[in-house]
Amino acid sequence: MRTGFIGLGSQGGPMARRIAEAGFPLTLWARRPETTAAFADTGATVAATPRELAAASDLVCLCVVGDADVRQVLDGPDGVLAGLAPGGVVAVHSTVHPDTCREIAATAGVRVVDAPVSGGGQAAAEGRLLVMAGGEDEAVRRCLPVFESYAGRVEHLGAVGAGQVAKLLNNLLFTANLATVATTFALAADLGVDPARLGGVLGGGTANSFALTAITGSGGTVDTIAAHAGDLLRKDVGLLRDLAERAGAESGAVVTAADAALTLMRVG
Repeated sequence: MRTGFIGLGSQGGPMARRIAEAGFPLTLWARRPETTAAFADTGATVAATPRELAAASDLVCLCVVGDADVRQVLDGPDGVLAGLAPGGVVAVHSTVHPDTCREIAATAGVRVVDAPVSGGGQAAAEGRLLVMAGGEDEAVRRCLPVFESYAGRVEHLGAVGAGQVAKLLNNLLFTANLATVATTFALAADLGVDPARLGGVLGGGTANSFALTAITGSGGTVDTIAAHAGDLLRKDVGLLRDLAERAGAESGAVVTAADAALTLMRVG
């Protein structure tokens, strides 16, 4: 499958490299030329515009930051949708509002698979990302060989938008866990237990979690996580809150805890 990739950041870059190393014909586009220069050793082609990239691709993968960025690279005379042939697939690896993917699928004239990922850049480089996919069965099946070049696990969760809902729930729970871990460490210090030693102990027991590992490795506070991911977590918690309100769903303690974490990170 001829694949185009847009969004060569700390996670998208390793994903694109895995695609090239798996032998798929790969076309890249980036706003900054130096970004694509790092792929000179892969044989990937560099397109002048997203439209040119799409014209050379059967599948276009997007790993840009947010909803506005997805729209920007898709729309307009030089956008992906202007160049992608009928039957082409757009895979949205970005974490965005599910309705963004649904609207694109309903109006763009191409197939859309929302496929947000979890794991980070190191997992991408090692081919062990988790891909949470939503879309038509046949479209997801077409994407699988490419997805499996950088994923250790691909889960098809339902129609377009289902992958985004799952990723937002993942990030909501992670954010909530940050609050419970950080406040547990603060309580430990008040009770005379060294938080650094406690982190190692809890990591071997039933209280272990990804959030515990992250905070233990960051000196027992959320400061490092806030600097790297605070704004993105705030965005994702806000998107999930919007979904819950629209559905009339009870968000419960997890949103309360997530809000507490955002307050601790001073990004709420």
